[in-house]
This record gives sequence, C-alpha cells and structure tokens, in this order.
Amino acid sequence: MSKIRSVIVVVLLWCLASTLFVSAQTRKQWQNSPDIERRVDALLKQMSQAEKVGQLNQYSYGTPTGPATGRSAVEDSIRRGEVGSFLNVTDPALSNRLQRLAMEESRLKIPLIFGLDVIHGYRTIFPVPLALSSTWDAGLVERVSRIAAEEATSAGIRWTFSPMVDIARDPRWGRIVEGAGEDPYLGSIMARAYVRGYQGETFGGPTSMAACAKHYVAYGGAEAGRDYNSVETSERQLREVYLPPFKAAVDEGVATLMSSFNTINGVPATGNEFTLNQVLRREWNFRGFVVSDWGSVGEMMAHGVANDLPTAARKGFLAGVDMDMESNAYFRHIADAVKAGQVPQAAVDEAVRRILRVKIALGLFEKPYVDEKTAITTLPAANVAAAREAAEKSFVLLKNDAASGGGPVLPIRPGVRTVALIGPLADSRADMLGTWSAQGKQDDVVTLRAALEARAKRDGFRLLYAKGTEIRGTSDSGFAEAADAAAQADVVLLALGEDQSWMTGEGASRAFIDLPGNQQQLLERVAAAGKPTALVLFSGRPLALTPVVPRVNAILEAWSPGVQAGPALERVLFGEAAPVGRLTVTFPRSLGQVPIYHSVLNTGRPPIGLDLTRPPTNGGEKYRSRYVDEQNTPLYPFGFGLSYTSFDYSATQSNVQQISAADLNAGRGQVRVTADVKNTGQRAGEEVVQLYIGLRGTSVARPVRELKAFQRVALGPGESRRVEFTIGRNELAIWQRDTTYTVEPAELTIWVAANAGSGTPITISLK
Repeated sequence: MSKIRSVIVVVLLWCLASTLFVSAQTRKQWQNSPDIERRVDALLKQMSQAEKVGQLNQYSYGTPTGPATGRSAVEDSIRRGEVGSFLNVTDPALSNRLQRLAMEESRLKIPLIFGLDVIHGYRTIFPVPLALSSTWDAGLVERVSRIAAEEATSAGIRWTFSPMVDIARDPRWGRIVEGAGEDPYLGSIMARAYVRGYQGETFGGPTSMAACAKHYVAYGGAEAGRDYNSVETSERQLREVYLPPFKAAVDEGVATLMSSFNTINGVPATGNEFTLNQVLRREWNFRGFVVSDWGSVGEMMAHGVANDLPTAARKGFLAGVDMDMESNAYFRHIADAVKAGQVPQAAVDEAVRRILRVKIALGLFEKPYVDEKTAITTLPAANVAAAREAAEKSFVLLKNDAASGGGPVLPIRPGVRTVALIGPLADSRADMLGTWSAQGKQDDVVTLRAALEARAKRDGFRLLYAKGTEIRGTSDSGFAEAADAAAQADVVLLALGEDQSWMTGEGASRAFIDLPGNQQQLLERVAAAGKPTALVLFSGRPLALTPVVPRVNAILEAWSPGVQAGPALERVLFGEAAPVGRLTVTFPRSLGQVPIYHSVLNTGRPPIGLDLTRPPTNGGEKYRSRYVDEQNTPLYPFGFGLSYTSFDYSATQSNVQQISAADLNAGRGQVRVTADVKNTGQRAGEEVVQLYIGLRGTSVARPVRELKAFQRVALGPGESRRVEFTIGRNELAIWQRDTTYTVEPAELTIWVAANAGSGTPITISLK
C-alpha cells in the first residue's frame, strides 16, 4: 500500500510540475497547441454552414462606435448560432444573459466573445497612448495595460481593440493620439508591451484579454493627415516603417489584428490579399484571426472596388478578413458565395478555425460567464496611484527659461504667495480623460484646479482662477478677469490646448494645428502682465507653438493625462516629481513643415548649414532642399525633453573601427558602443539615452538617423554612468530594392544622444 501511495504522490507531483511547465510556456504556445486543434476539428465537423458563417459576424450592442445599422431579434440570432461576437457590452449582467443564450440555448454551445475599445484604461483612465509612449517606459505601459485587462475582464470583456500601433508622421491626423508616435523601433517596443499587458503571462487566464493590433496597415500614412484617406507607399517603405510594430505584436503572441479603413496603393486594406495573407499569414505565420474595422467590409463599395455588398463580402473574406464588424455582409452573402463557387468551403472552415482557436485558448468554453458581484465599478487605490505615476512620467518639459532676476520658472519655488491659474483646460474633467475613455467617468477626474486648490490650503498661498475663454471660443469677455489675475500673481499657470471630444481621435483631423479658438489671444493678454508664466499644454498631437514659445517662460506638454491629471501636474509643477517624458513625435515650427519626422532621407541637396535668418547670397546656397520662409529644423525634435537638472554626454566610443557585413549577416560579430552620461545639475533626474545610426553607401538611400535602442538612466546630482549598446544584424539590415533583407557594406555613423537633433557621431566601416 505504501508503494502505491508513493506512486500516486509521484504521479501527482509530475502532473503538478507539468501544469506549472505549461503555464510557464511562451505566450504563443496556444497558437500551436495540438489539444486546441483537436477541439477545433471536433467542433467544425458538427457545425452547419449557417453556424460556421455565424462565427464570422460581430455586432454592436448598445451605444455604437460608428453609424448604427439597426438590427432586431438579436437573441434569436444568438440561439441560432448566427453571432460570433459583440462589442460595446459593458454590463456584466447583460454579458451573462447573452452568453447564456449561446451556451445553454444554441445547438453547439459556442461562446460569444465580447470586445470593447479599451484603449488607455477601462474604469481607471490612464494618459492617452501618445502620452504613455512619451514615458519611453515599456514596463509602465505593460503594467497599466495589465490593470486595464483586470478591470475590463471583471465586467466580461475578453477582447480589446488595442493596441493601435500605426506609425503616424502627420500631426494633422487625429488618431496620432492613439499610438506611439512616429518611430517604428519605439512603436515596436510599445506594441509588445501592450500585448504582454493585455494578454497576461499566459493566454487564457481569468484576467487575460485578447489584444488586437490595429489598424493593419499604413493607416497612419493617410494622405494630408485626413482620417480614412488613401495611402500611397512603396513595398519597401511598408516593410521598413508601417509593418514592424505589427510584426512585433505578432511575435509577442497577439491574438487578433484589425484591418484598417484606408486603401494601400489603391487596394482597400480590408481587401488586401498581399498584406493579410501573404505577409501576415504566409511570412509571419500568424495563427489568430483578423477582424474588420467598423463597417470597412461594406465600405469597399465606397472605395470603388465593389459595386454591391456581395462582392465586398467576397473580396474582404478572400483577402483574409475573418470577422466582419458591423457590415452584416458576411452573414448575408458568404454562404451564397460558397454555393456559387466564388468562395471555397475550405476558406470558410479556416476562418472559423482561427476564431474558435482564440475562443478556446482564451478559456471561454470553460468559463464563459463573469462573476457579476466582483465587477470593478469603483477605482482601486492602487490603480489610481498607477494612473498618477503614469501621468507624471508622460509629461514632457519643452521649455524652462528663467524669469527676469531669477532661475527657471519650474519647479515653482517654495514660499510663493499668489498663483494665477488661467485657461479653459484648468478645470475641464472631460478633457482630462482624452479620447476613447471606455468606462471612465468625469467624476473620477481630479483637475489641475482642484489639485492646486488643495495645495493652496495646505501650503498657504492664494490661488486665483480665471477661465479666460472656451477651448474653441471666440469671445474675449473673460480676458479682463484673466489679465487681472495675472497682474496680481507671482507665478502664472496657463492651461490651454485641445478639446478631446472634437479635436483629437478618430474623425478629428485638423487643417490647422495651432492653439484653437482665441487661446493665442488670451495668452498674449496674460503674458502682457510680465509675470513668470508657464504653459501647461493639453493636446492629442504636436501643435505648432512658434507664436507661443517667446511669450511664456516654460512649456509643459501634458497631453490628456487621465483621472489623476491634477495631482500629477501639481507634483511636477511644484517639484515633488520631475518631468521625465521625451517626445515620440516631432513638433513642427509651422504647419508648412508637415509632414515632419526625424528619420528623413538627406536628399541630393541637403539644407544642413544654411543661415535662414538672411536671404541667400549666391545661387548655390539658394538651390537646396529648404523653405525660403521657414527653417528646416523642427521646433522640438523627436526624443526631446528637458529635466529639472542637466545631463552631459561624453564622446561615444566603439569596440571596433571596422566589421564585416558578411559576418553580421551570418550572426557573427557585434558593435559595442559606450558613452558616459553625467548628471551635472543639483537635483536627481532621469535621462533617456538614445542610440541612432545612419548608413551611407548602401544600394538604397537610408535615413540620416534611425533610432535603434534606448535606455532610461536615473542619476543623482553629480553622478555618472557608462551606458552600453550592442549593434548587430537586427539593427543594421535594410530592405533592398528587391525587398531582400540584409546587411550591406556601408559607412556606419552612430550617435549616442539625448534626442534626434543632438550628439556627436562616430563612424565605423562595414566591409
């Protein structure tokens, strides 16, 4: 008997060890699980054609995210297996009621999957994604995404339409606010962080939420920055700029992708076989499923590549879109297309397989319901603290000059007697939440005014508040009150910027990117008081601030900071926390420079070295790639951000002066680059040390600078640290004219710098 017990113990321990081993597997294990495939096979054999087609449809329930389609008898459709997914179901009780129809009253009991645009938080609203990218902190992004997943899954939401990983280089585009900015490398780092956060350590845990990398692909290249507009791009640019963040998400195990609204070289992304099947499935071996964006299958008619909905359905489906969001095209027409021999039955089976694979892996068959009693409806204190931390780290200090007779305006010095807070964003709760704020509530928000009022009581200074104007206002009736408050103050804080509901996000492209309404006029009136003035700028994009910069002493870009906007800003403004954010988008001097970004080609007649403060003195100086009425350099470059201290960089050094391109292609050899970074100020601070490279002598022209790595370094006053980077094939390979990806012999220039506009280069030969 004792031997039997021993055997049982050994078996149990082996089973436990096996379970732990499985749970510790990579996040992509579910994509190649034999057990999951067997379960999918068994289901497919039982499914009727109507039930298969049913899995291919997603409908909005409740408040829509776009034009409503109008649909009745939803519950009967679920019972018949005609619905694969819903979006916009946020009530746990409703989620359970609908799920019971699928699990208890449908023939095959295939669960629904509920999706929502959980973009930067669910109940706890964090800074908008462009702000989160400005932290340059992938660990923080992963952490806030994990919080969002925990909150959302408590309400039954197991699928988020995030992260948006579109590379955006035109600030006129409203959806620039939803991504990580202009750089493919940084965008790839952030894409991975979001996927890890949403999906968790193991895909299928109770708080695992399927991520959806969107919008596939090149949506951020919309012509003229106008939302939904067409994109013209070479395949090489597609692979170098727009595809890398999606590839990073796929490599990280993302469960789903969403096709975009735009055309790519004349072919709608929702009907683009090259990007969806060739690249995504054949080259990358993506095993999840693709959902269309809202109505984009049907929109192929407006694009002009389909004259009717049946054709649009067939083209979208054959191109590789598995699930139709809200067009109702697949439900109405795919079965008929199969009967007519226009769509292979095998293609339907494969699309259903992909959807079932995700549902099984997510654990929906075993745990389809949510515990309504444990749904998170109020903000946990730990999540609020994380929201404040994220906001503090996202702020970017753009300017911090001294006022007359003193030091820098920020942080506000102790003992200040009177502070004037002026502007339409100082006390606007809704605008702090930002676009796509899920289940965030205005009552959760602490505004800058509220936080400063609390501090004024605590520290004993007087706070004068004047709204001044509306965000898009034209009346100057509040100017006098604002000017009077500024005249009485020791320090003036201006809270200006954009309306989050109208001016940022989807459908919010702007032809002009300066301060809206008459805010510039308000600023001029307030600045006339001659008091130390700091602008706190709330925006979802880079703004053209050239008229603003000379009129204020300091500028702090605050984006849309989320529920803890006020406490985070108050701590940074008064020096309890320091600004550590760095730009992930270039700020232009004027609209005429747009599009503007750091990784530009040099041209045959580069503008470097031109003095644009005077007319050209000879023909050779005139005929350069430049503007005759504006500088070519940005107002604030990519990677830029000031601190409450200062940093000094030593000369960059390398372990080699020459290295073989052939060896690099074979995975042999690396370039190690080092630089010493020193905190030369009187305060502790954090620096984002950035590595850029440039290649010359290659078969195709390369950008002057490309970001390839970065490190965040915390240093005390006077402290110095050596920062090291390693450069290998992944950093040096390029897409050639025939789209071969390889390292070529070239001259390699390397910068270790504070931003894309600084640093002293070194040169290495790739033989």
